[in-house]
Amino acid sequence: MKIDFYVLHTDSRQKSHLFACHLLEQLYLEQQKTIFIHVNTRDDAERLDALLWTYRDDGFLPHHLFSSASEDHPAPIQIGFGETPLKKHAILLNLSTTIPTFYTQFDHLIEIVFTDPLMQQLARERYKQYRDQGYEINTIKLKADEHD
Repeated sequence: MKIDFYVLHTDSRQKSHLFACHLLEQLYLEQQKTIFIHVNTRDDAERLDALLWTYRDDGFLPHHLFSSASEDHPAPIQIGFGETPLKKHAILLNLSTTIPTFYTQFDHLIEIVFTDPLMQQLARERYKQYRDQGYEINTIKLKADEHD
Protein backbone atom coordinates (compact mmCIF):
# COMPACT_ATOMS: atom_id res chain seq x y z
CA MET A 1 0.00 0.00 0.00
CA LYS A 2 1.18 3.50 -0.82
CA ILE A 3 0.67 6.08 1.95
CA ASP A 4 1.04 9.82 1.38
CA PHE A 5 0.83 12.49 4.07
CA TYR A 6 0.24 15.97 2.65
CA VAL A 7 1.35 18.48 5.28
CA LEU A 8 -0.12 21.90 4.54
CA HIS A 9 1.25 25.12 5.90
CA THR A 10 -2.12 26.51 6.95
CA ASP A 11 -4.17 26.40 10.13
CA SER A 12 -7.43 26.49 8.17
CA ARG A 13 -9.53 23.36 7.84
CA GLN A 14 -11.39 25.11 4.99
CA LYS A 15 -8.14 25.63 3.05
CA SER A 16 -7.18 22.00 3.66
CA HIS A 17 -10.55 20.93 2.25
CA LEU A 18 -10.06 23.16 -0.80
CA PHE A 19 -6.70 21.49 -1.28
CA ALA A 20 -8.45 18.12 -0.97
CA CYS A 21 -10.87 19.15 -3.73
CA HIS A 22 -7.98 20.03 -6.02
CA LEU A 23 -6.24 16.75 -5.21
CA LEU A 24 -9.46 14.83 -5.91
CA GLU A 25 -9.77 16.59 -9.23
CA GLN A 26 -6.23 15.59 -10.13
CA LEU A 27 -6.66 11.98 -9.03
CA TYR A 28 -10.00 11.53 -10.75
CA LEU A 29 -9.69 13.59 -13.93
CA GLU A 30 -6.04 12.92 -14.71
CA GLN A 31 -5.66 9.39 -13.36
CA GLN A 32 -9.27 8.11 -13.51
CA LYS A 33 -9.04 6.72 -9.96
CA THR A 34 -12.01 5.78 -7.81
CA ILE A 35 -11.85 7.43 -4.42
CA PHE A 36 -13.47 6.91 -1.04
CA ILE A 37 -13.29 9.92 1.31
CA HIS A 38 -13.61 9.07 4.98
CA VAL A 39 -14.73 11.81 7.40
CA ASN A 40 -15.73 11.86 11.08
CA THR A 41 -19.45 12.70 10.94
CA ARG A 42 -22.47 13.16 8.71
CA ASP A 43 -22.09 16.94 9.11
CA ASP A 44 -18.49 16.70 7.84
CA ALA A 45 -19.68 14.59 4.90
CA GLU A 46 -22.44 17.05 4.01
CA ARG A 47 -20.06 20.04 4.22
CA LEU A 48 -17.55 18.33 1.94
CA ASP A 49 -20.33 17.30 -0.43
CA ALA A 50 -21.48 20.93 -0.67
CA LEU A 51 -17.90 22.12 -1.20
CA LEU A 52 -17.37 19.65 -4.04
CA TRP A 53 -20.46 21.06 -5.77
CA THR A 54 -19.32 24.67 -5.43
CA TYR A 55 -15.55 24.88 -5.25
CA ARG A 56 -15.10 25.28 -9.02
CA ASP A 57 -17.45 27.07 -11.41
CA ASP A 58 -16.14 25.38 -14.54
CA GLY A 59 -15.91 21.75 -13.48
CA PHE A 60 -17.64 18.85 -11.84
CA LEU A 61 -16.44 15.81 -9.93
CA PRO A 62 -18.97 12.96 -9.88
CA HIS A 63 -19.53 12.20 -6.23
CA HIS A 64 -22.15 11.38 -3.66
CA LEU A 65 -22.56 10.56 0.00
CA PHE A 66 -21.89 6.90 0.59
CA SER A 67 -24.55 4.51 1.79
CA SER A 68 -24.64 0.76 1.36
CA ALA A 69 -27.77 1.31 -0.78
CA SER A 70 -25.72 3.39 -3.24
CA GLU A 71 -23.23 0.59 -3.87
CA ASP A 72 -25.19 -0.76 -6.86
CA HIS A 73 -24.46 2.45 -8.81
CA PRO A 74 -21.54 4.07 -7.02
CA ALA A 75 -20.13 7.43 -8.03
CA PRO A 76 -16.38 7.41 -8.69
CA ILE A 77 -15.94 9.61 -5.62
CA GLN A 78 -17.82 8.68 -2.46
CA ILE A 79 -17.89 10.47 0.88
CA GLY A 80 -18.51 8.29 3.90
CA PHE A 81 -18.45 8.14 7.67
CA GLY A 82 -19.00 5.19 9.94
CA GLU A 83 -19.72 2.60 7.23
CA THR A 84 -17.26 0.34 5.46
CA PRO A 85 -17.35 0.58 1.67
CA LEU A 86 -18.32 -2.75 0.15
CA LYS A 87 -16.67 -2.29 -3.24
CA LYS A 88 -13.01 -1.70 -3.89
CA HIS A 89 -11.78 1.83 -4.53
CA ALA A 90 -8.24 2.68 -5.61
CA ILE A 91 -7.74 5.49 -3.10
CA LEU A 92 -8.78 6.26 0.45
CA LEU A 93 -8.63 9.96 1.35
CA ASN A 94 -8.78 10.00 5.12
CA LEU A 95 -10.05 13.35 6.40
CA SER A 96 -11.07 11.91 9.75
CA THR A 97 -9.08 12.11 12.97
CA THR A 98 -8.67 8.33 13.27
CA ILE A 99 -7.52 5.46 11.09
CA PRO A 100 -10.52 3.75 9.49
CA THR A 101 -10.68 0.05 10.32
CA PHE A 102 -11.03 -0.76 6.62
CA TYR A 103 -7.99 1.15 5.34
CA THR A 104 -6.10 -1.98 4.27
CA GLN A 105 -8.55 -2.67 1.43
CA PHE A 106 -7.13 0.29 -0.55
CA ASP A 107 -4.06 0.51 -2.79
CA HIS A 108 -3.32 4.11 -1.84
CA LEU A 109 -4.05 6.03 1.36
CA ILE A 110 -3.84 9.82 1.55
CA GLU A 111 -3.88 11.88 4.73
CA ILE A 112 -4.07 15.69 4.70
CA VAL A 113 -2.67 17.48 7.73
CA PHE A 114 -2.95 21.18 8.51
CA THR A 115 -1.14 23.14 11.20
CA ASP A 116 -3.74 23.08 13.95
CA PRO A 117 -1.84 21.65 16.99
CA LEU A 118 -4.51 19.07 17.87
CA MET A 119 -4.84 17.92 14.26
CA GLN A 120 -1.06 17.64 13.97
CA GLN A 121 -0.86 15.53 17.13
CA LEU A 122 -3.59 13.18 15.89
CA ALA A 123 -1.84 12.94 12.51
CA ARG A 124 1.46 12.07 14.22
CA GLU A 125 -0.31 9.24 16.04
CA ARG A 126 -1.76 7.91 12.77
CA TYR A 127 1.65 8.24 11.09
CA LYS A 128 3.29 6.26 13.90
CA GLN A 129 0.64 3.53 13.70
CA TYR A 130 1.14 3.14 9.94
CA ARG A 131 4.94 3.14 10.35
CA ASP A 132 4.76 0.60 13.20
CA GLN A 133 2.75 -1.67 10.89
CA GLY A 134 5.61 -1.59 8.40
CA TYR A 135 4.25 0.83 5.82
CA GLU A 136 6.57 3.21 4.03
CA ILE A 137 5.17 6.74 4.20
CA ASN A 138 5.77 9.57 1.78
CA THR A 139 5.51 13.08 3.28
CA ILE A 140 4.76 16.03 0.98
CA LYS A 141 4.99 19.50 2.52
CA LEU A 142 3.07 22.29 0.75
CA LYS A 143 1.57 25.68 1.23
CA ALA A 144 -2.24 25.29 1.20
CA ASP A 145 -2.57 27.24 -2.04
CA GLU A 146 0.04 25.17 -3.91
CA HIS A 147 -1.68 22.85 -6.31
CA ASP A 148 1.06 21.13 -8.27
